[in-house]
Amino acid sequence: MTSKKILLSVLLFSIIFWCKGQNKDKRTQFFPKTEVSVENIPNKENLWVFILAGQSNMAGRGLVEPQDTVPDKRVYTINKQGKMIFAKEPLHFYEPSMAGLDSGLAFGKALTQHIPDSISVLLIPTAVGGSSISQWLNDSIHREVKLFSNFKRMTELGMQYGTVKGILWHQGESDAKTKEAPLYQIKLSELFYQFRKIIGNQETTVVIGQLGSYATNALWSKINDHIKYYVSTDPNAGIISTSDLKHKGDKVHFNSEAQRLMGERYANEFMKLQH
Repeated sequence: MTSKKILLSVLLFSIIFWCKGQNKDKRTQFFPKTEVSVENIPNKENLWVFILAGQSNMAGRGLVEPQDTVPDKRVYTINKQGKMIFAKEPLHFYEPSMAGLDSGLAFGKALTQHIPDSISVLLIPTAVGGSSISQWLNDSIHREVKLFSNFKRMTELGMQYGTVKGILWHQGESDAKTKEAPLYQIKLSELFYQFRKIIGNQETTVVIGQLGSYATNALWSKINDHIKYYVSTDPNAGIISTSDLKHKGDKVHFNSEAQRLMGERYANEFMKLQH
């Protein structure tokens, strides 16, 4: 190899690594640098707990921007050590190399506009990207997280602080890739039964987000049909539409604007179900 070719190869590799670094910096550039602990924790009856569960579109892959790290004095979350902190995006910490904006903070902020001023909101993150519904039911270890056990542990932690009022669920992309897709509704019903069993209330509100309509995989719409059917059988379950929302360029994950809108829709659907 001539010295000219060697120089070109080195230059090419340098550009590739520089681009990777730029993308990484863009993803994390607005991540909060500090956590603020909640010193004056509300009384248990004044703290509503919500569990965020599912796969990557609940774990969040949107780009975090400055507005997503502005805390609300009534919206809290749990950090990796299990300590209550004021919520700033990203909320999920299980996949640090992929973490991004989810709909949790937008949900919390929107919800506080509809509930009494005396009530605060605690968001409990449990979603892990790429997880299938069977892995949740089987308590599989996925990306170093024992899915159902972690849900149980985190939910019980939330219950020490307040009352679980709802579960926000977004999942199904992984199941649309498997032969088990026709069983999705049955498994969804069983999983929510098990989730509610942990909470101790089979009437706990569940709000489910539809898969995006931008995918080329026809089975995504089938999963959405299963979700719609399940919701029709459960008076304590609701659904949010995502048909008008956009992906971030990969035809899999919602972009930042979509995540914020989903948060608002989760809040509106939750309130509707309370009536």
